[in-house]
Amino acid sequence: MSVTEHLYLDKQHPALWRAISGLGLKVQEAAEAAGLGAGLVELLNVRISQINGCAYCLDLHVRKATEAGESSQRVAVLPAWRDTALFTDKERAALALVESITELPDQESREREEAFARQYLTADEFSAVSWVAVTMNAFNRVSITSHHPVRRTRP
Repeated sequence: MSVTEHLYLDKQHPALWRAISGLGLKVQEAAEAAGLGAGLVELLNVRISQINGCAYCLDLHVRKATEAGESSQRVAVLPAWRDTALFTDKERAALALVESITELPDQESREREEAFARQYLTADEFSAVSWVAVTMNAFNRVSITSHHPVRRTRP
């Protein structure tokens, strides 16, 4: 095998891929049970993928966000969500939390973001958002490491 030949982790160990996919389904169930809408969950997935630079996951989750009813405007301004009035307090709390979990800043910054999130998220919402972040970060790393391609869609 040459060093330029990409190894798809999901194909190399399909049982592990099935396990992480199963976790993803459980996280979706927990998010739904906590009352988080599909649109918000997809916005969180997009934001995490933006931070991590995962093209494959961005392609997938931007499409899913749109299918869940998210506007192209909200998706477009997502990297600058703090500078707009397009997001509710709950959405801002969830975005702050997933950014903190993804970036893992210093302890003081993490505690500040967690405290902000707890003002607007119930315990179930906080936990579900945290699991969304943990799981999406794992999916990003699988796709980035595997060099999953983004296929051109038809116009």
